[in-house]
Amino acid sequence: MKLDELITESRNTASMNIDQLSTIEMVKLINQEDQKVALAVERVLPELARAIDQAAARYQKGGRLIYCGAGTSGRLGTLDAIELTPTYSVSPNRAFGLIAGGKEAMFQAVEGAEDSKALAEADLKKHILTSEDVVIAVAASGRTPYAIGAIEYAEKVNALTIAVTCNESSEMNQIAAVGIAPVVGPEVITGSTRMKAGTAQKMVLNMLSTGIMVKVGNVYQNLMVNVQPTNEKLIQRSIHIIHDATGVDLVTAQEYLEKAQNHVAEAIVMIKGQINLTEAQELLERHNRRISDILNELTNE
Repeated sequence: MKLDELITESRNTASMNIDQLSTIEMVKLINQEDQKVALAVERVLPELARAIDQAAARYQKGGRLIYCGAGTSGRLGTLDAIELTPTYSVSPNRAFGLIAGGKEAMFQAVEGAEDSKALAEADLKKHILTSEDVVIAVAASGRTPYAIGAIEYAEKVNALTIAVTCNESSEMNQIAAVGIAPVVGPEVITGSTRMKAGTAQKMVLNMLSTGIMVKVGNVYQNLMVNVQPTNEKLIQRSIHIIHDATGVDLVTAQEYLEKAQNHVAEAIVMIKGQINLTEAQELLERHNRRISDILNELTNE
């Protein structure tokens, strides 16, 4: 598909005179367009749910989440991966981003890197991609060679492939095992896909990774029970999570956090089950860290 045939590259008739609007009129127009994003994402929820289920199954068995993309899309994928470490204690080796042009491309454009399928294959080979892994290819247009190359190589090794684009008829959306394509329409500034398309991709990636984390036991109720208490703010958050999950006072919650060697999930299970750390660890291991399942077992004993 040619660039000028993509809906993400077409002109938005609502913003033809944006350069002549007052500032308040301009931001109102942008806001009106942004409101279309959530509705576009709503239309692809079935595909998103399918991607979560399949990716969670791979991740539970030891697979990795590998985000691949170029430019804004690559940065959004890398950002989603990075934030899984402090939020859910996911090792950087289990979730990471590959961006066309390498790490320096996070901060400065590396011209031409996105045009190479071979570069994506080489990047994935460096990380010894296997059939247990999940490759999440991100590109607003759905035609970026680097992202297509990532899908094609991942398919060869039977890794799960997920495409996140904003063009339903794009090549990426067609060749990936699961294609997620919220169609947000033309941008306010023609072709500036860091706007609506970028917002849609961020929403999809947030839901995708959050859904996977819920499925693999990193969430109890709606609490981040695998948060890493690596600074004062996160220590206090961890204490409050234990308090919210168990009803104990904050002093007791802090004591149990220390007893659990700074592991929130273990502290909750210790309190709820009135057991020691070793017993809590064994239960978490047996139940794939799903606290609700552990508590059901303890209740039925």
